[in-house]
Amino acid sequence: MSHNLKQKMLEVLTRSNFLTKEQLDEAIEIQKTSGRRLSEVLTMMGFITEKDLVIVLSQSMNIPPINLAKIKISHDVVQIIPRVSAEKYQAIAVSKIGKVLTVAMVDPLNILAIDELKVLTNYELKVVIADEEKLKNAIKTYYESSSNEQMQGIIEDVKGMDMQIIEDKGDEAAINTQQIMRDVEDAPIVKVTNMLLSEAIKYQASDILIEPQEKTVRIRYRLDGILKEFPAPPKSMQESIVSRIKVMAVLNIAEHRLPQDGRFKIKVLDREVDFRVSIMPTSHGEKVALRVLDKTAVVLDIDTMGFEPDPLKIIKELAMEPHGMILVCGPTGSGKSTTLYSILRYVDDPEKNLCTAEDPVEYQMKGINQVNVHPDVGLTFAGALRSFLRQDPDIIMVGEIRDTETMDISIKAALTGHLVLSTLHTTEAAGAVTRMVNMGIEPFLITSSCLMVCAQRLIRKICKHCKEAYPISDEIREKFKIPVKYTELYHGKGCDECEKSGYKGRIGMCEVLVLTPEVKDLIMKKSQEGVIKAKGREQGMKTLRENGIIKALKGITSLEEITRVTVEDD
Repeated sequence: MSHNLKQKMLEVLTRSNFLTKEQLDEAIEIQKTSGRRLSEVLTMMGFITEKDLVIVLSQSMNIPPINLAKIKISHDVVQIIPRVSAEKYQAIAVSKIGKVLTVAMVDPLNILAIDELKVLTNYELKVVIADEEKLKNAIKTYYESSSNEQMQGIIEDVKGMDMQIIEDKGDEAAINTQQIMRDVEDAPIVKVTNMLLSEAIKYQASDILIEPQEKTVRIRYRLDGILKEFPAPPKSMQESIVSRIKVMAVLNIAEHRLPQDGRFKIKVLDREVDFRVSIMPTSHGEKVALRVLDKTAVVLDIDTMGFEPDPLKIIKELAMEPHGMILVCGPTGSGKSTTLYSILRYVDDPEKNLCTAEDPVEYQMKGINQVNVHPDVGLTFAGALRSFLRQDPDIIMVGEIRDTETMDISIKAALTGHLVLSTLHTTEAAGAVTRMVNMGIEPFLITSSCLMVCAQRLIRKICKHCKEAYPISDEIREKFKIPVKYTELYHGKGCDECEKSGYKGRIGMCEVLVLTPEVKDLIMKKSQEGVIKAKGREQGMKTLRENGIIKALKGITSLEEITRVTVEDD
């Protein structure tokens, strides 16, 4: 607290006979040692009431007080500050005029909170003082009613929406399901569940999470790779919504203790959308994770994935090889499957026999034989691969290599004259080699079968509507080794188009490790991951971080996004 402000407060407090100089000094001492707010210490010690303190602060700082109990705040204004931030900083948005937002705060001395709120809301702030109890009540009242209103509004919106479940024909379980569906078709639960699904499609979310908390339910959508919270239905609806999703995915409604997986397809807004369902029991109920597979939103074209020209050229050249193995690596949701499909589309030819084993088949592709893997009935990736080899394929795609047996057959298929495409869960290209060795694959088999390993990530693109440039500081130039010819980087300010995030849409980036004779020598010597990576870089491989920096300098993405998604190179 500045000396002048302390003097002002002291004057007002002592002049109004609220407390003595000694009491104020004692409170300031306690505040220093306890780290609590001075206002909190004064009221806690009984020196002054909260109502009087608001008057004192207001007079000493020339900040007007506000009685939140006597005003009505508009729903749109309240929503400018997310509830989490409102509770954290004890602040609520009261009104806005142009670019000025009036915010009621308990502690107007909290400069850090004010700065954070400025950045978060993208408004100039005018601060008014409110007492703590009234502010807490206001936060509770406005956020809960606005979330209920939003929810109600959305439910009304989707009441008339035409959504139908596409049943798998000939499935015995589906007949029972249809009966249950008829029983629950008129329930409000159906409308709420349909709303959750249609909202996700509208926002182009890739995942929906329905997470039970102790007293609430949390709904989050993954938009452009980042989870964002949305208005949630009441806790009382939780079990019914989960049951409804189980019905749609033909799962066991009575089973609440074991994880379950399934899938269903719906038709909404004239689009067919697939959902993969994973249900997991937690201490507060069953958590549902839905992966949204909207075929209309995906363009399977290797040229539009966003890869830099050099790695793209290598991928295209090696995809035309008659035999060998191409691996794409990365975490879940990094676009590996989309890349494999794009490569398949690129190499597809009426003269070739293409087979894929997937769990499940995500995108139906014309002219390609796609097999759904069903481990529960004994059709595993390895089993499907064995059958493929009797069908004389030219190109085989394996959805994911999860075990040594699948890896072993894939390598043997690559060695016996087939082109094999697959994915592995590793973070970097060089890491795939050590992963294969860990799986028990002999180094000489890796070197004689593997053509290349591609590691991939999806990064958010800067929103075109609010993109702005800023100069590169010396510190950033040195840290990221940016050449002198570049003077600017870019970021998004945040606008209505991008929901104030500064980003809209995503693009792929990759690092490609080609197994050259030199890299193969290192693999034969069982060299460490870092050594293989260094050799790859020496031979022209650009790492994920380097590819990302190129994209940041081109203004496609921001440096913050690159550091969020990639690790620093050694």
